[in-house]
Amino acid sequence: MAAQNNAPLPDGLEIGGYRIVKKIASGGFSIVYLAYDGDGNAVAIKEYLPSTLALRQPGELAPSISKANLPVFRIGLKCFFEEGRALARIVHPNVVRVLNFFRANDTVYMVMAYESGHALQEHIGRLAAKGSRAGEGFIQQVFTGVCAGLREVHANKLLHLDLKPANIYLRLDGTPILLDFGAARQTINTDIPTLAPMYTPGFAAPELYAKGQALGPWTDIYSIGAAIWACMTGAPPQPADQRRNEDQMPARFAQLASDGAWSPALLVLVRSCLALDPLMRPQSVFEVQKGLQTLPVPDKTARTAARSETARTPSGWRGLVGRLGAFGRNSGT
Repeated sequence: MAAQNNAPLPDGLEIGGYRIVKKIASGGFSIVYLAYDGDGNAVAIKEYLPSTLALRQPGELAPSISKANLPVFRIGLKCFFEEGRALARIVHPNVVRVLNFFRANDTVYMVMAYESGHALQEHIGRLAAKGSRAGEGFIQQVFTGVCAGLREVHANKLLHLDLKPANIYLRLDGTPILLDFGAARQTINTDIPTLAPMYTPGFAAPELYAKGQALGPWTDIYSIGAAIWACMTGAPPQPADQRRNEDQMPARFAQLASDGAWSPALLVLVRSCLALDPLMRPQSVFEVQKGLQTLPVPDKTARTAARSETARTPSGWRGLVGRLGAFGRNSGT
Protein backbone atom coordinates (compact mmCIF):
# COMPACT_ATOMS: atom_id res chain seq x y z
CA MET A 1 0.00 0.00 0.00
CA ALA A 2 1.37 3.39 -0.93
CA ALA A 3 2.39 5.63 1.97
CA GLN A 4 0.74 8.95 2.79
CA ASN A 5 3.51 11.34 3.82
CA ASN A 6 1.42 14.49 3.91
CA ALA A 7 0.45 16.14 7.17
CA PRO A 8 -3.22 15.61 8.09
CA LEU A 9 -5.56 18.47 8.82
CA PRO A 10 -5.35 19.56 12.47
CA ASP A 11 -7.81 18.17 14.99
CA GLY A 12 -10.61 20.61 15.75
CA LEU A 13 -10.46 22.35 12.36
CA GLU A 14 -13.80 23.62 11.02
CA ILE A 15 -14.14 22.92 7.29
CA GLY A 16 -17.17 22.88 5.02
CA GLY A 17 -19.54 22.95 7.99
CA TYR A 18 -17.81 20.01 9.71
CA ARG A 19 -15.43 19.80 12.68
CA ILE A 20 -12.47 17.47 12.28
CA VAL A 21 -12.01 15.17 15.29
CA LYS A 22 -9.03 13.09 14.18
CA LYS A 23 -7.44 11.21 11.30
CA ILE A 24 -8.70 7.61 11.14
CA ALA A 25 -7.13 6.26 7.94
CA SER A 26 -4.67 7.23 5.24
CA GLY A 27 -3.03 5.89 2.13
CA GLY A 28 -1.27 7.00 -0.99
CA PHE A 29 -4.22 8.91 -2.43
CA SER A 30 -6.20 10.30 0.46
CA ILE A 31 -6.66 10.86 4.16
CA VAL A 32 -9.86 9.99 6.03
CA TYR A 33 -11.04 11.85 9.12
CA LEU A 34 -13.67 11.35 11.78
CA ALA A 35 -15.71 14.55 12.00
CA TYR A 36 -18.99 15.93 13.29
CA ASP A 37 -21.57 17.85 11.32
CA GLY A 38 -23.47 20.88 12.62
CA ASP A 39 -26.03 18.67 14.37
CA GLY A 40 -23.38 16.62 16.17
CA ASN A 41 -23.66 13.56 13.93
CA ALA A 42 -20.47 11.59 13.29
CA VAL A 43 -19.31 11.39 9.66
CA ALA A 44 -16.20 10.22 7.83
CA ILE A 45 -14.56 12.76 5.53
CA LYS A 46 -12.22 11.64 2.78
CA GLU A 47 -9.73 14.17 1.46
CA TYR A 48 -8.26 13.74 -2.03
CA LEU A 49 -4.51 14.09 -1.49
CA PRO A 50 -2.26 11.91 -3.70
CA SER A 51 1.11 11.85 -1.98
CA THR A 52 3.03 11.41 -5.24
CA LEU A 53 1.55 14.60 -6.69
CA ALA A 54 0.97 16.95 -3.76
CA LEU A 55 2.88 17.97 -0.65
CA ARG A 56 1.44 19.45 2.55
CA GLN A 57 3.62 20.41 5.47
CA PRO A 58 2.49 20.48 9.12
CA GLY A 59 0.57 23.68 9.84
CA GLU A 60 -0.54 24.11 6.22
CA LEU A 61 -4.06 23.53 4.87
CA ALA A 62 -3.62 23.64 1.09
CA PRO A 63 -1.09 21.30 -0.54
CA SER A 64 1.72 22.44 -2.80
CA ILE A 65 1.58 21.00 -6.31
CA SER A 66 4.33 21.45 -8.89
CA LYS A 67 3.46 22.65 -12.39
CA ALA A 68 4.57 19.30 -13.78
CA ASN A 69 2.11 17.41 -11.53
CA LEU A 70 -0.79 19.84 -11.78
CA PRO A 71 -2.47 18.38 -14.94
CA VAL A 72 -2.53 14.84 -13.53
CA PHE A 73 -3.63 16.10 -10.11
CA ARG A 74 -6.56 17.91 -11.72
CA ILE A 75 -7.62 14.85 -13.74
CA GLY A 76 -7.64 12.75 -10.59
CA LEU A 77 -9.49 15.46 -8.68
CA LYS A 78 -12.15 15.62 -11.39
CA CYS A 79 -12.58 11.84 -11.27
CA PHE A 80 -12.81 11.91 -7.48
CA PHE A 81 -15.44 14.66 -7.60
CA GLU A 82 -17.48 12.98 -10.34
CA GLU A 83 -17.36 9.62 -8.59
CA GLY A 84 -18.50 11.23 -5.34
CA ARG A 85 -21.40 12.83 -7.16
CA ALA A 86 -22.36 9.54 -8.80
CA LEU A 87 -22.17 7.60 -5.53
CA ALA A 88 -24.25 10.25 -3.77
CA ARG A 89 -27.16 9.19 -5.99
CA ILE A 90 -26.98 5.62 -4.67
CA VAL A 91 -29.07 4.92 -1.60
CA HIS A 92 -28.72 1.25 -0.71
CA PRO A 93 -28.13 -0.52 2.62
CA ASN A 94 -25.12 -2.40 1.21
CA VAL A 95 -23.33 0.61 -0.31
CA VAL A 96 -21.53 3.28 1.71
CA ARG A 97 -23.70 6.40 1.87
CA VAL A 98 -22.09 9.52 0.42
CA LEU A 99 -23.74 12.46 2.16
CA ASN A 100 -21.93 15.44 0.69
CA PHE A 101 -18.85 16.56 -1.17
CA PHE A 102 -17.23 19.98 -1.28
CA ARG A 103 -14.14 21.85 -2.43
CA ALA A 104 -11.71 23.49 0.00
CA ASN A 105 -7.96 23.92 0.41
CA ASP A 106 -7.42 23.45 -3.35
CA THR A 107 -8.77 19.91 -3.22
CA VAL A 108 -12.04 17.95 -2.81
CA TYR A 109 -13.65 16.29 0.21
CA MET A 110 -16.18 13.44 0.25
CA VAL A 111 -18.43 13.13 3.31
CA MET A 112 -19.67 9.61 4.11
CA ALA A 113 -21.91 8.09 6.75
CA TYR A 114 -19.94 6.80 9.73
CA GLU A 115 -20.51 3.15 10.61
CA SER A 116 -19.42 0.97 13.54
CA GLY A 117 -17.94 -2.41 12.71
CA HIS A 118 -14.84 -3.75 10.99
CA ALA A 119 -13.52 -4.76 7.59
CA LEU A 120 -14.00 -8.30 6.30
CA GLN A 121 -10.21 -8.47 5.97
CA GLU A 122 -9.89 -7.98 9.73
CA HIS A 123 -12.41 -10.74 10.31
CA ILE A 124 -10.51 -13.16 8.04
CA GLY A 125 -7.26 -12.26 9.78
CA ARG A 126 -8.67 -12.90 13.24
CA LEU A 127 -9.98 -16.30 12.18
CA ALA A 128 -6.67 -17.22 10.53
CA ALA A 129 -4.81 -16.30 13.74
CA LYS A 130 -6.96 -18.90 15.51
CA GLY A 131 -6.37 -21.49 12.82
CA SER A 132 -9.96 -21.16 11.67
CA ARG A 133 -11.87 -19.89 8.64
CA ALA A 134 -15.28 -18.46 7.77
CA GLY A 135 -18.12 -20.93 7.41
CA GLU A 136 -20.33 -21.40 4.36
CA GLY A 137 -23.32 -19.85 6.12
CA PHE A 138 -21.27 -16.73 6.85
CA ILE A 139 -20.09 -16.55 3.23
CA GLN A 140 -23.64 -16.95 1.95
CA GLN A 141 -24.96 -14.21 4.23
CA VAL A 142 -22.21 -11.67 3.61
CA PHE A 143 -21.84 -12.09 -0.15
CA THR A 144 -25.57 -12.13 -0.82
CA GLY A 145 -25.51 -8.60 0.62
CA VAL A 146 -22.35 -7.71 -1.31
CA CYS A 147 -24.06 -8.77 -4.54
CA ALA A 148 -27.16 -6.73 -3.68
CA GLY A 149 -25.06 -3.60 -3.25
CA LEU A 150 -22.95 -4.26 -6.34
CA ARG A 151 -26.08 -4.74 -8.47
CA GLU A 152 -27.14 -1.23 -7.49
CA VAL A 153 -23.69 0.12 -8.34
CA HIS A 154 -23.78 -1.50 -11.78
CA ALA A 155 -27.33 -0.25 -12.34
CA ASN A 156 -25.93 3.28 -11.93
CA LYS A 157 -23.35 2.66 -14.69
CA LEU A 158 -20.45 2.35 -12.25
CA LEU A 159 -17.87 -0.37 -11.72
CA HIS A 160 -16.02 -0.92 -8.46
CA LEU A 161 -12.79 -2.41 -9.89
CA ASP A 162 -11.11 -2.84 -6.49
CA LEU A 163 -13.45 -5.20 -4.65
CA LYS A 164 -11.67 -7.17 -1.91
CA PRO A 165 -12.08 -8.00 1.79
CA ALA A 166 -10.44 -4.72 2.82
CA ASN A 167 -13.21 -2.87 0.96
CA ILE A 168 -16.10 -4.87 2.40
CA TYR A 169 -17.15 -3.49 5.77
CA LEU A 170 -19.23 -5.46 8.25
CA ARG A 171 -21.64 -3.62 10.50
CA LEU A 172 -22.12 -4.87 14.04
CA ASP A 173 -25.13 -6.91 12.89
CA GLY A 174 -23.03 -8.59 10.18
CA THR A 175 -24.54 -6.83 7.16
CA PRO A 176 -21.91 -5.81 4.59
CA ILE A 177 -21.23 -2.39 3.07
CA LEU A 178 -19.25 -1.81 -0.11
CA LEU A 179 -16.55 0.81 0.35
CA ASP A 180 -13.69 2.46 -1.45
CA PHE A 181 -14.99 3.41 -4.84
CA GLY A 182 -11.86 5.33 -5.78
CA ALA A 183 -11.28 2.81 -8.55
CA ALA A 184 -14.84 3.18 -9.77
CA ARG A 185 -15.32 4.43 -13.30
CA GLN A 186 -18.49 5.51 -15.02
CA THR A 187 -18.88 2.97 -17.79
CA ILE A 188 -20.05 5.65 -20.19
CA ASN A 189 -17.66 8.58 -19.95
CA THR A 190 -15.82 10.05 -22.90
CA ASP A 191 -14.70 13.45 -21.62
CA ILE A 192 -12.11 12.25 -19.07
CA PRO A 193 -8.78 10.82 -20.26
CA THR A 194 -8.29 7.15 -19.47
CA LEU A 195 -6.39 6.59 -16.24
CA ALA A 196 -4.40 3.51 -15.31
CA PRO A 197 -6.71 1.18 -13.37
CA MET A 198 -6.11 0.40 -9.73
CA TYR A 199 -5.80 -3.25 -8.93
CA THR A 200 -4.77 -5.51 -6.06
CA PRO A 201 -2.94 -8.73 -7.05
CA GLY A 202 -5.02 -11.79 -6.29
CA PHE A 203 -8.31 -9.92 -6.31
CA ALA A 204 -7.96 -8.23 -9.70
CA ALA A 205 -9.34 -9.75 -12.88
CA PRO A 206 -6.80 -10.51 -15.64
CA GLU A 207 -8.27 -7.82 -17.91
CA LEU A 208 -7.14 -5.16 -15.41
CA TYR A 209 -3.50 -6.03 -16.11
CA ALA A 210 -3.58 -5.06 -19.80
CA LYS A 211 -4.40 -1.74 -21.43
CA GLY A 212 -7.39 -1.57 -23.72
CA GLN A 213 -9.18 -4.62 -22.30
CA ALA A 214 -12.96 -4.38 -22.02
CA LEU A 215 -14.08 -3.93 -18.43
CA GLY A 216 -17.59 -4.61 -17.20
CA PRO A 217 -19.64 -6.35 -14.49
CA TRP A 218 -17.66 -9.52 -15.24
CA THR A 219 -14.55 -7.72 -13.93
CA ASP A 220 -16.12 -7.12 -10.51
CA ILE A 221 -17.49 -10.69 -10.56
CA TYR A 222 -13.94 -12.06 -10.70
CA SER A 223 -13.19 -10.05 -7.55
CA ILE A 224 -16.28 -11.44 -5.81
CA GLY A 225 -14.93 -14.94 -6.43
CA ALA A 226 -11.51 -13.90 -5.14
CA ALA A 227 -12.98 -12.38 -1.98
CA ILE A 228 -15.01 -15.54 -1.29
CA TRP A 229 -11.86 -17.61 -1.88
CA ALA A 230 -10.07 -15.49 0.75
CA CYS A 231 -12.84 -16.28 3.22
CA MET A 232 -12.52 -19.99 2.46
CA THR A 233 -8.73 -20.21 2.66
CA GLY A 234 -7.56 -17.16 4.62
CA ALA A 235 -5.50 -15.86 1.68
CA PRO A 236 -6.12 -14.39 -1.80
CA PRO A 237 -6.06 -16.64 -4.87
CA GLN A 238 -3.05 -16.83 -7.17
CA PRO A 239 -2.67 -13.48 -9.00
CA ALA A 240 -4.23 -13.51 -12.46
CA ASP A 241 -1.04 -12.54 -14.29
CA GLN A 242 0.77 -15.53 -12.75
CA ARG A 243 -2.14 -17.83 -13.61
CA ARG A 244 -1.66 -17.07 -17.30
CA ASN A 245 1.82 -18.57 -17.10
CA GLU A 246 1.16 -21.46 -14.73
CA ASP A 247 -2.37 -21.78 -13.37
CA GLN A 248 -2.27 -23.40 -9.93
CA MET A 249 -5.92 -22.76 -9.13
CA PRO A 250 -7.33 -26.06 -10.52
CA ALA A 251 -5.12 -28.00 -8.10
CA ARG A 252 -6.09 -25.70 -5.25
CA PHE A 253 -9.78 -26.17 -6.00
CA ALA A 254 -9.25 -29.93 -6.03
CA GLN A 255 -7.65 -29.69 -2.60
CA LEU A 256 -10.59 -27.65 -1.28
CA ALA A 257 -13.02 -30.19 -2.68
CA SER A 258 -11.14 -33.05 -1.01
CA ASP A 259 -11.34 -31.59 2.48
CA GLY A 260 -15.15 -31.77 2.37
CA ALA A 261 -15.74 -28.46 4.16
CA TRP A 262 -17.56 -26.81 1.27
CA SER A 263 -20.60 -27.70 -0.76
CA PRO A 264 -19.95 -28.62 -4.41
CA ALA A 265 -22.32 -25.79 -5.43
CA LEU A 266 -20.15 -23.17 -3.69
CA LEU A 267 -16.97 -24.53 -5.26
CA VAL A 268 -18.54 -24.49 -8.73
CA LEU A 269 -19.74 -20.90 -8.21
CA VAL A 270 -16.38 -19.59 -7.01
CA ARG A 271 -14.50 -21.43 -9.76
CA SER A 272 -16.75 -19.91 -12.42
CA CYS A 273 -16.27 -16.41 -10.99
CA LEU A 274 -12.49 -16.91 -11.11
CA ALA A 275 -12.39 -18.02 -14.75
CA LEU A 276 -9.57 -16.29 -16.63
CA ASP A 277 -11.80 -15.93 -19.68
CA PRO A 278 -14.43 -13.23 -18.94
CA LEU A 279 -16.96 -15.07 -21.13
CA MET A 280 -16.72 -18.12 -18.87
CA ARG A 281 -17.71 -16.16 -15.77
CA PRO A 282 -21.27 -15.34 -14.69
CA GLN A 283 -22.24 -12.32 -16.81
CA SER A 284 -24.25 -10.52 -14.14
CA VAL A 285 -24.07 -10.06 -10.40
CA PHE A 286 -27.67 -11.25 -10.23
CA GLU A 287 -26.49 -14.63 -11.52
CA VAL A 288 -23.89 -14.82 -8.73
CA GLN A 289 -26.44 -13.73 -6.14
CA LYS A 290 -28.88 -16.38 -7.33
CA GLY A 291 -26.12 -18.99 -7.04
CA LEU A 292 -25.43 -17.95 -3.45
CA GLN A 293 -29.10 -18.04 -2.55
CA THR A 294 -29.47 -21.59 -3.86
CA LEU A 295 -26.61 -22.98 -1.78
CA PRO A 296 -27.60 -25.56 0.83
CA VAL A 297 -29.41 -23.55 3.50
CA PRO A 298 -27.38 -23.48 6.73
CA ASP A 299 -29.24 -24.47 9.85
CA LYS A 300 -30.32 -21.98 12.49
CA THR A 301 -27.21 -22.61 14.58
CA ALA A 302 -24.96 -21.80 11.60
CA ARG A 303 -26.89 -18.62 10.82
CA THR A 304 -26.58 -17.49 14.44
CA ALA A 305 -22.85 -18.23 14.40
CA ALA A 306 -22.46 -16.27 11.16
CA ARG A 307 -24.06 -13.22 12.75
CA SER A 308 -22.09 -13.55 15.98
CA GLU A 309 -18.80 -13.80 14.07
CA THR A 310 -19.16 -10.15 13.07
CA ALA A 311 -20.37 -8.78 16.40
CA ARG A 312 -17.07 -8.84 18.29
CA THR A 313 -14.75 -5.97 19.14
CA PRO A 314 -16.18 -3.09 17.08
CA SER A 315 -13.43 -0.87 15.76
CA GLY A 316 -15.28 2.04 14.23
CA TRP A 317 -13.93 2.89 10.80
CA ARG A 318 -10.49 1.41 11.42
CA GLY A 319 -9.45 -0.07 8.11
CA LEU A 320 -12.67 1.20 6.53
CA VAL A 321 -10.99 3.01 3.70
CA GLY A 322 -8.12 0.69 2.89
CA ARG A 323 -7.26 1.59 -0.68
CA LEU A 324 -9.53 4.23 -2.14
CA GLY A 325 -7.59 6.17 -4.72
CA ALA A 326 -8.54 8.16 -7.76
CA PHE A 327 -6.11 6.18 -9.89
CA GLY A 328 -2.94 4.11 -9.67
CA ARG A 329 -2.00 0.50 -9.01
CA ASN A 330 -2.31 -1.33 -5.72
CA SER A 331 -2.49 2.07 -4.10
CA GLY A 332 -3.60 3.26 -0.71
CA THR A 333 -6.71 5.10 0.39
